[in-house]
Amino acid sequence: MNSYWISSTENLNKNQFSKIDKNYLADVCIIGCGLTGLSTAYYLSKKGLKVILLDKSEIGSKTSGHTTAKITLNHGLIYNYLINNFGIEFAAKYYLSNNQAISNIKNIIDTENINCDFEYQNNYIYTTNLNNLYKINNEIKAIELIEKYLTDNYNFNKETLSINPQFVKKCGLPFEIYGAIESKNQAQFHPVKYMYGLASSIKSLGGLIFTNSLVTDVNKKNNEYEVISNDYKVSAKYVVLASHYPFINFPGFYFSKMYQVTSYAIGIEVDENTLTGMYINDCEPTLSFRTTKLNNNKKLLIIGGGNHKCGFSPESRDIFGYKFLENEIQKYYPDSKILYKWNTKDCITLDKVPYIGDFSSLMPNVFVATGFNKWGMTVSNVSANIISNSILGKKNEFIDIYNSKRLNPIKNKDEVKNEVKQVFKSFVQNRIKIPKEDLSTIKNDNGGIIKIDGNTVGIYKDKEGKIFAINPTCTHLGCLLTWNNIDKTWDCPCHGSRFDYTGKNLYDPAFKDLKNRKNKFFL
Repeated sequence: MNSYWISSTENLNKNQFSKIDKNYLADVCIIGCGLTGLSTAYYLSKKGLKVILLDKSEIGSKTSGHTTAKITLNHGLIYNYLINNFGIEFAAKYYLSNNQAISNIKNIIDTENINCDFEYQNNYIYTTNLNNLYKINNEIKAIELIEKYLTDNYNFNKETLSINPQFVKKCGLPFEIYGAIESKNQAQFHPVKYMYGLASSIKSLGGLIFTNSLVTDVNKKNNEYEVISNDYKVSAKYVVLASHYPFINFPGFYFSKMYQVTSYAIGIEVDENTLTGMYINDCEPTLSFRTTKLNNNKKLLIIGGGNHKCGFSPESRDIFGYKFLENEIQKYYPDSKILYKWNTKDCITLDKVPYIGDFSSLMPNVFVATGFNKWGMTVSNVSANIISNSILGKKNEFIDIYNSKRLNPIKNKDEVKNEVKQVFKSFVQNRIKIPKEDLSTIKNDNGGIIKIDGNTVGIYKDKEGKIFAINPTCTHLGCLLTWNNIDKTWDCPCHGSRFDYTGKNLYDPAFKDLKNRKNKFFL
């Protein structure tokens, strides 16, 4: 099954965009046609700059099209954490930048007349654990403190911009809770409809969008850059890496400052009066709810969560993956029919703050936006404003808190220790444990790694026993891949790259396919 957002927009004129077909000149080349890339291109095109966008797939076909699409500044219990770790001014700027992003998105929708099912909703962060109730109360106090700070120090209209956080004991969920934060003035929409609306506006402003155009390199030449895609060149003064995870490893070193998690979503048909807000719990395992209207006077209830670090098998425990979500659906909606299933990858920074701005001091005029920590709806717009302001020579008041070149992003020592341990395990320990040649250990419709004549081989057997053999070494930085039997993919436990069972690259930061080994070992 595919994402509802993608499946429900198959009638859009996606053929209006084609592969890059020759060399081009531009003011700005943006790599990635998700929410960040399109939003940045929109702002720059409005200012008269010649912009070219490149994407290895279709518009919004990766993370931006596999989200729950909540446009909210309530990024979990973030604000008490930010105050305690970075101070009130930092937390206030984070709040204000994401608050403005909601208004910015609504303004774009109204200005460009984009039909994307935008609607304001209350947002709820709830707890079903009595011992966590103090966290809910601390977060409300933190938001109230931030809003007072903004009222005293910024031009913040509390009457119109406040989310007015309230403690409630009931919020419409089909189970008992101990308490929740209710926030006003939040929103939701259909992200793929919005992205195609942005693309149409960019095109009308003279921007060029090329899909199915894989970027393989960015080279500095004199005072500009050459972006290599499908053996063609785009020459531009400015380059924006909006490809979810930067595929350029050096000198940015972003692979050492964040990791990726896989999150899941299931869509079921429900009655029109089911749930009237957006919901997420306060702890792991994550459980999220929202609805969207269907064409038959029914709603699609989207239940998300079950997330885990990439490269970890979601089959191993009931709190991960589709199994976890299906168990929750069975509890509360036992007669429902599953219409859609999808999952995605999100970049998580070690200090819970995105990287937005200059890619590296060694690559001037190259910008990056990554590490959105699963909150890309608002952060993509924050990124677009920061980067477009930088290109236009304007100072953005939020650029300092998202400083992408910060050298000390490590606030969570446990996260760092776990990340180092996982990378070491993939590079060294897992390789020692690879068994010698024994195809019989791999059942049909399953995969695994074995040794054949001293060579490491990744094997997948389809339902009929046909063998697909690949080199299970990630083409990003050489980590040993793991088999994901839910999605029938090879996943990288180090940095989150993903490949299908034939070796075709699906998710960054890797962009090269795996080497096929069937011809070498199997006739």
